[in-house]
Amino acid sequence: MKLYHAPASPYVRKVMVMAHETGLIDRLEVETVATAPATPDAGVAAANPVKKIPALIADDGMALFDSPLICEYMDSQHDGAKMFPEAGPDRWHALRLQAAADGLLDAAILIIYESRLRPEETHSQVWLDAQMGKVDGALAALNGWSEAFGDKVDIGIITTACACGYLDFRFPKKDWRGSNRALATWYERFSARPSMQATKPQG
Repeated sequence: MKLYHAPASPYVRKVMVMAHETGLIDRLEVETVATAPATPDAGVAAANPVKKIPALIADDGMALFDSPLICEYMDSQHDGAKMFPEAGPDRWHALRLQAAADGLLDAAILIIYESRLRPEETHSQVWLDAQMGKVDGALAALNGWSEAFGDKVDIGIITTACACGYLDFRFPKKDWRGSNRALATWYERFSARPSMQATKPQG
């Protein structure tokens, strides 16, 4: 399997953590690319019609894209404990967590794009505030749910950890821990896992 990779992407990190946790990391060929919304990498564009990372080329040549799809495919490629639970309440809890954490990341990345890619005089504070409101709403939900996380590892847990890590990486001045103590306590423990330590964002 070949993964188009960028070390600062939280969605790529999600796939990488998944690979470590499932024992698939040695089967993954990682190609690091420089890509941006206005200047997509040619390989990524060929693999993904919307020209975004992560994109994965499976062993049979099929191209897969978007981190939930890639992660679910990878979960079908190993014999260990599944990161996507079977049908039932555990599955819906895990997928809800993934959706909330991915939504947080979507909003956070839109803030980065507005702040970095558009000229300062065209920045919309209303837009920035609205996106940060989504980040804060997702944090509050994740904080409430985190008291039940325990030592569980699934796709929702992985995505939540990557979202927390992205806030630390791109929003170091944001004190998200102050009003989300349960989530912060859980994240401090989870972030020490080898899969998280091996995939720290860079760039």
